Amino acid sequence: MARYDVCPAGVAQAEYEKAHAYGASMLCYGAPLYPQALYDLSDPPPLLWAVGRVDMLNAPIVALVGARNASIPGRNMARRLARELGEAGLIVASGLARGIDRAAHEAAIETGTLAVLAGGVDVNYPSECADIAERIRDTGLVLSEAPFGQTPTARHFPPRNRIISGISDAVVVVEGAAKSGSLITARNALDQGRDVMAVPGSPLDARAAGCNMLIRDGATLVRGARDVLEVIEAAKPNAPNEVEAAPVPPVPNPDANALRKQLLDLIGTTPIAEDALIQDLSAPTQSIVALLSELELMGEIERLPGGAIARKMSETG
Repeated sequence: MARYDVCPAGVAQAEYEKAHAYGASMLCYGAPLYPQALYDLSDPPPLLWAVGRVDMLNAPIVALVGARNASIPGRNMARRLARELGEAGLIVASGLARGIDRAAHEAAIETGTLAVLAGGVDVNYPSECADIAERIRDTGLVLSEAPFGQTPTARHFPPRNRIISGISDAVVVVEGAAKSGSLITARNALDQGRDVMAVPGSPLDARAAGCNMLIRDGATLVRGARDVLEVIEAAKPNAPNEVEAAPVPPVPNPDANALRKQLLDLIGTTPIAEDALIQDLSAPTQSIVALLSELELMGEIERLPGGAIARKMSETG
């Protein structure tokens, strides 16, 4: 079976320096600025590059997604929803593609919009959206788990879509074919426990087929921003007497050195499941995961297919 190699230190250092020069922030899993909502994912990105207002991740977020070849009524609906949701205090997230994505970003640029890219945060793709991408970097937030300079290919978009839905409180599909990236985002949202909503369309328009299917299967029908706001408001926990404190992101164990030694004592050259390690230790799960990532970056351990972990064999051993 194939093994996963640790990124060479020189490559990691070069990317870090490029990101620093570009003005990007690195949001690492387990660190205070890492998006709290992404801890719900079964496969959260170990790190994200961020350009712009990272504070937007603390606000309520709704994703507006849809077809690249969107109709004029579809784009108008996306603009109307994005503008009204933004005026209501929500951050509008999308994927910076042509069509519905661009319309949503443009309409929410003044109130706050967030773009999740399939390529590097420094790459303008598609080129037709380069102008709005620069405006979002200046006034909003751009996120990506991709390395700097990476031009996206088809395989990069489904992983990008899980981040769009993962950071959002709800996902609204404005137009989308039965087999489309928008429907992938909606399925991700359902798996992640997010609310899914859709704008209905003509049964004769293939661009509305996905939305109509979602509504048939139980998604909330959206006629305007009020429908979206009602769903988000209903999902909030009841707190009539006091405001619930925002969840605090997990932080590493204060006694990190002792935990690091325990991990290295338990991990040998024989692969061991990560779940088994977590069960054997009494430390918080996020502390263990953060230290495992640190040990992997240092070349002390390696991850094997199937989620197993082992001590990395020395070159001379």
